[in-house]
Amino acid sequence: MSHQSDLISTDIDAYLAQHERKELMRFLTCGNVDDGKSTLIGRLLHDSKMIYEDQLAAVQADSIKSGTTGTGKIDLALLVDGLQAEREQGITIDVAYRYFSTATRKFIIADTPGHEQYTRNMATGASTCDLAIILIDARYGVQTQTKRHSFIASLLGIHHIIVAVNKMDLVDYSEATFDKIKQDYLSFTESLALQDITFIPMSALDGDNVVNPSAHMSWFTGQPLMEALNSIEIANDRNFIDARFPVQYVNRPNLDFRGFCGTVASGIFKKGDKITALPSGKSSKIKSIVTYDGELEQAFPPMAVTLTLEDEIDISRGDMLIGAEQNQATVSDKFKATIVWMAENTLTPGKQYIIKLATRSVSGSITMIHHRIDVNTLEHHDAIELQLNEIGCCTVSVNAPVVFDAYLTHKGTGSFIIIDRITNSTVAAGMITGSTEDESLQPVSPEERAARFSQTATAIALTGSSAIEIAYQLERKLFDNGHATTVLEIQNTSLIAPIKNAGLICLCVNYSANLADICFDCDTLAVDDIYSALKDQKIIY
Repeated sequence: MSHQSDLISTDIDAYLAQHERKELMRFLTCGNVDDGKSTLIGRLLHDSKMIYEDQLAAVQADSIKSGTTGTGKIDLALLVDGLQAEREQGITIDVAYRYFSTATRKFIIADTPGHEQYTRNMATGASTCDLAIILIDARYGVQTQTKRHSFIASLLGIHHIIVAVNKMDLVDYSEATFDKIKQDYLSFTESLALQDITFIPMSALDGDNVVNPSAHMSWFTGQPLMEALNSIEIANDRNFIDARFPVQYVNRPNLDFRGFCGTVASGIFKKGDKITALPSGKSSKIKSIVTYDGELEQAFPPMAVTLTLEDEIDISRGDMLIGAEQNQATVSDKFKATIVWMAENTLTPGKQYIIKLATRSVSGSITMIHHRIDVNTLEHHDAIELQLNEIGCCTVSVNAPVVFDAYLTHKGTGSFIIIDRITNSTVAAGMITGSTEDESLQPVSPEERAARFSQTATAIALTGSSAIEIAYQLERKLFDNGHATTVLEIQNTSLIAPIKNAGLICLCVNYSANLADICFDCDTLAVDDIYSALKDQKIIY
């Protein structure tokens, strides 16, 4: 099955030791629907001899039945598209993870969906990847989905991109076509934070430039895909400068040992180093670095270790140990972030969620949506909520100080998830872009008040003999649905302006219609009628 089958059969211990020392690369494939993502992964598995004989025989039989790839050709996409719905529709729906290895590296592949309605799946698959393979159909060039996936890859801080121009066999292996697609892609990505971009022309179905160089494209002098995957340098992608250690667990098996367990998120911790515990700000020195196999002199990402300190300082789960000499992390109860919304229910500013950042979980809310990002055009649009698969730039407030960094420099301490307090399901993923120190001195704006209460501050005149009764019934209905309102029975027009300035809806009983923004006759309208009218006119949302 594998390239090292001889070593497995002769010395299994030597094989396991050699395999354990290999560098692991995680990468994803993404692109337009029918660009050939699943076929490409199937080709990699097939040509690297990582398929069992019974698997290959089953796929050959299914290929003959389907007849989708032509006479004598295997539909290698069937190796990856495992769900029945995926096979029936010919698309990838969920993220499929596959594994293979070469003589120098181990690989975990995330095959992500191309449809826009599965953006959350693509973002999930990309969150742990070192590299992204973006497929482009040579017949159609750079498409909307190509731009969308490139943007998400840059948003998630993926350092390396391979642009695989697939189906070159359908354009007669044209060099001019390849060069035009390359130029179009580079023009689009000028505004994105993508640095290491490699272009490879290929035919995944026939195997051209996948594992072996193509005999049909002698004009291409670069590496085939497999060689590129083996040679791209990923060892220095992690941040080894700023030491960050989120505390996962305090280990106290007896009176003589107190250790802090966790995984090194970034930087290097050495025995004897001075550290600072945040958010308390207390300092100490590392006494020992303990593992199951014994003590170490140093620890680095992504090692899971236990640190003991020379001093007894108060540290608990959710705190963070940082290097005293490096760039300091930020401690605040408010930060800016880019949020990918993953739930059917919309993101509502002001609603309380659980924010899980590294090992710390704290309640909080999205206090403001600055804008929604159109993932197809990268344009910014005003938004009062985020729907499923939408991405927005937001301000997040939490109910206790948390320790964080910017995501682009510290993935481990700059990313978070949002959890619904009722269902306990993950509803969003976020990447911190920075602190909100520049906002702390600014007054609360009308837009922020509107976002918090999900309403537009309005003076509503309620007239008629039943106005008082309707006013208090309407106030209760608005309040129960999360809105902020008050009733004015006294004919005092000077109170209307300050109530509206506070962002509230002012229900004015038997005021003149000229003094209000909108008027309802309570003798002809019921509470539900008025409530529906307020929703229709976007006064509440």
